[in-house]
Amino acid sequence: MKTVIPKLNEIKQDWLLYDAEGQVLGRLAVEIAKRIRGKYKPHFTPFMDTGDNIIVINAEKVALTGNKKEVKTYWRYTGYPGGGRETSFRQMISKHPERVIEHAVKGMLPKNRLGRKLFKKLHVYAGPEHPHKAQKPKQVELK
Repeated sequence: MKTVIPKLNEIKQDWLLYDAEGQVLGRLAVEIAKRIRGKYKPHFTPFMDTGDNIIVINAEKVALTGNKKEVKTYWRYTGYPGGGRETSFRQMISKHPERVIEHAVKGMLPKNRLGRKLFKKLHVYAGPEHPHKAQKPKQVELK
């Protein structure tokens, strides 16, 4: 049997729309990462971009389970000595709600140039409006 590698013109990349309102952050991020990567498609190839473009709306209304709203923190480094900064989930969701979902999905993608390319296919918006109506995205319901 021969291994079939799809040609670039054979790969169909759809636009999918997810509504994050009331969805658990981790479960939503797993589904989005799988779709961006293209792992559910029969012609999935690990070293190629076979996934779809994803639009996420209502990022400010994402849910967390348990006590994570009070405990969860995000850490970043400014580049200067002693420049570690910590931000709580409550601060992050109030100032930059898009980054909460972006951070969760980015951690589930490959850490190489393919992962950076795939991450550009994620479009997250805090409210219910998005500027991608011309692409006619399909609404996806999570189970």
